[in-house]
Amino acid sequence: MSTVENPHAGKGSSVLLDIGGDIGALVVTLPAVLEGEEIELRPGDFASTHAGRHAHGHGHGHSHALPHVAVVPRPSPDGEIVHSAVFFEVPQGNYELYVRPDGPVQLTVDVTGGVVTEADWPQ
Repeated sequence: MSTVENPHAGKGSSVLLDIGGDIGALVVTLPAVLEGEEIELRPGDFASTHAGRHAHGHGHGHSHALPHVAVVPRPSPDGEIVHSAVFFEVPQGNYELYVRPDGPVQLTVDVTGGVVTEADWPQ
């Protein structure tokens, strides 16, 4: 089975956000040095709720696919180039962000349904 990728993904194009109810979005501003890196988003309690179940060191033929997006340069309204990662359709809740595949958690955010949450990656 093949999937069709967004031909504009990763090129700094505009992003359409479909939010409302308990679904929000997250826009993270990052340093330019992270351009091209993949940022992963996981629920704040993910590590503690999965540690006991998978501490035995072998796979089960399943994955815990977590949302991840590339850091791309995008033009801001004033013409400045801003490096960002945009997560759309994020259920309301607390999240941890890190560089894939398993970098240390760099940022913790609370996403609210119906709004775009903005956050800055630590320098």
